[in-house]
Amino acid sequence: MTPLHNRSFRRTGSRAVLLGAVAALALGAAVYPAATVVHAETAPQTIGAPSFAPLVDRVKGAVVSVRVKIAAVADEDARNALPPQFGDGEGMEKFFRRFGDQGRRQKPEVGMAQGSGFIISKDGYVVTNNHVVENAAGDVEIVLDDGKTVGAKIVGKDKKTDLALLKIKEPGDYAFVQFGDKPPRVGDWVVAVGNPFGLGGTVTAGIVSARGRDIGAGPYDDFLQIDAPVNRGNSGGPTFDANGEVVGVNTAIFSPSGGSVGIGFAIPSEVAKNVIASLKDKGVVARGFIGVQIQPVSQDIADSLGLKTPKGALVAEAKSGPAAEAGIKSGDVIIAVDGQRIEDPRELARKIAAYGPGKEVKLTFLRDGAEKKADVKLAALPGEKEARAAVEPKSEHAALAALGVELAPASAVAGAGKTGVVIADLDPNGLAAEKGLRAGDVILEASGKPVATPADVAAALSNARKEGQKAVLLRIQSGDATRFLAIATSAVS
Repeated sequence: MTPLHNRSFRRTGSRAVLLGAVAALALGAAVYPAATVVHAETAPQTIGAPSFAPLVDRVKGAVVSVRVKIAAVADEDARNALPPQFGDGEGMEKFFRRFGDQGRRQKPEVGMAQGSGFIISKDGYVVTNNHVVENAAGDVEIVLDDGKTVGAKIVGKDKKTDLALLKIKEPGDYAFVQFGDKPPRVGDWVVAVGNPFGLGGTVTAGIVSARGRDIGAGPYDDFLQIDAPVNRGNSGGPTFDANGEVVGVNTAIFSPSGGSVGIGFAIPSEVAKNVIASLKDKGVVARGFIGVQIQPVSQDIADSLGLKTPKGALVAEAKSGPAAEAGIKSGDVIIAVDGQRIEDPRELARKIAAYGPGKEVKLTFLRDGAEKKADVKLAALPGEKEARAAVEPKSEHAALAALGVELAPASAVAGAGKTGVVIADLDPNGLAAEKGLRAGDVILEASGKPVATPADVAAALSNARKEGQKAVLLRIQSGDATRFLAIATSAVS
């Protein structure tokens, strides 16, 4: 528990209030509490939201504090507050902070991580965040609502969703809460309960600000954004709806200062339920895998493919795996899974992962403007491979005034391979470089046709312009990765 002697607490100015009341009476004014309205014919009525006290009384016994001994890392103050994926980079990502209350110890060889959790069964299964317990050196301590400390073991962890499942060792009938079946709406009230700054059970309230947030924490991001104030130590704590059901697991905040600025993120219950069930059953999460590289469909790419809207997941590569075996090819745009439309590659990745290996799904995709379907039997996600979206270059939508590249047949350049056209040189300040192209990248196809010479690329651009196409689609190989890139024809005219 974090000590209190270094903390600053401010009491309300009770004497100032009394003096103000006396002064008001001296002037003949009536004094009422600020939140009270008085009418002549009615008794005073308090204005404000309904009290959350009955809800808190029902659920607080299931919310716990989680303490873990860990191997300390250098500069804990700078690193422990940040998710590993964000590192120490510049830009927006440096403001996203996990809020597990890692203790600050002077001894470099040992430390203490402290977060929150909640019990989901009478026999003592506890949900928390993976980042709270991932470096645990031994068992975990659970501090119950009544202050009693009990030991717990780690049943399973899932880094990709930042969830972990613990089991209290001591037998007993524990107070518990349940995951909700109905996702909250934007604008619904929520209550967050946790252990901020090691102070013990603390309750804050707010609303759901947004759904489906992707903060770059993992391949399956689908966070609730809430404005209930949460801080360091709230990691793994529950977010409740007005019915007292868990609708989210608190996991990150957006914070320039390390404290709450009213933007928090919670793993939604529909994600957490499936992951926790798998951890309880197998200790690991088995995810589905179709074996493709996918990328977003930009407006330029949609124009080049003749699509009405830039939605779906563009298959950049399908060399081997379940999708290729079912007939999926590079250039196809996957738009639905089992009849459910998908907006982007990340949604496709989440859906496929959630099905699990061995499941047969029907993929709907577009090819040459026609809608097609394929039955795909999912494989198990191998190792750390992820069916995730390729990062689209930030300048993808910029119009090109000129390519600014020098091309050569790949077969003529050592190490470039035998197929395609390699970018031998390019203007680092040109728009081709801004589009994400680099020296050494290989253009494999233009407008869906293989290219072998620079003239093939020029011809594809010229033909697309003559045919009134808004963009021409290039298939690019960068190292081991393959992706599509759309070039606006107006920019190379």
